[in-house]
Amino acid sequence: MCNLYNVTTNQEAIRAFTKALDRLGNLEPSLDIYPDQMAPIVRNIHGQRELTRVRWGMPSSQQAIFKAATKRADKLRAKGKEVDFQELLKMEPDGGTTNIRNTASKHWARWTGIENRCLVPFTRFAEPDPAGKVEGGRTPNAWFAGDESEPLMFFAGLWVRDWSCVRKIKEGMVTCDLFAFLTAEPNRVVAEIHPKAMPVILRNVDEIDLWVTAPWNEAKALQRPLPDDELMLLKQPKKAA
Repeated sequence: MCNLYNVTTNQEAIRAFTKALDRLGNLEPSLDIYPDQMAPIVRNIHGQRELTRVRWGMPSSQQAIFKAATKRADKLRAKGKEVDFQELLKMEPDGGTTNIRNTASKHWARWTGIENRCLVPFTRFAEPDPAGKVEGGRTPNAWFAGDESEPLMFFAGLWVRDWSCVRKIKEGMVTCDLFAFLTAEPNRVVAEIHPKAMPVILRNVDEIDLWVTAPWNEAKALQRPLPDDELMLLKQPKKAA
């Protein structure tokens, strides 16, 4: 599961690649993106492509939220506390789903139309590398990019507008725009580190146009691993500018 990526580029490059209107504000020269952070995306909105910032993490399924609320209610009852389960369920925090695999599920299928597709710019992405872990230490990240120059590429994403939920207890109920990107079977390069999945990556203008304009029965063909020779494991990612 990819829960960290980097964007080291400029807005002009993203605009040139995607033909998007820029409503982003200033983009940092190098930006590490973690779950639940605001991140640049290019989305379809009002019949246009718009470059803006959206919060990372699409709504989790009702089933997942129900299970989390049930678990929390059981813990409270075990402490002898009374529980209003419906209120607890309503206010159950949902940190969001960062990676989307099963686009055929009812939960995700409602957002696969053109109006909910987006492009997520990146220059490298990370996967935890268990082989590099030192006993008692943190699991280090392995970083992947198109090549050593870390060219601008895009994840194939989905987004939703004005979603009301509790992301964090201290925030309470909020309404915000959310996004996540698709995953697929890993290619050989990624599978050596993370054998479960890799992000769905769009490499050129033709794939970008297909993703944001084509009917779903055509666009879904892009949910596939990148060819092995078009991705590399970086020896050492470039430092932030």
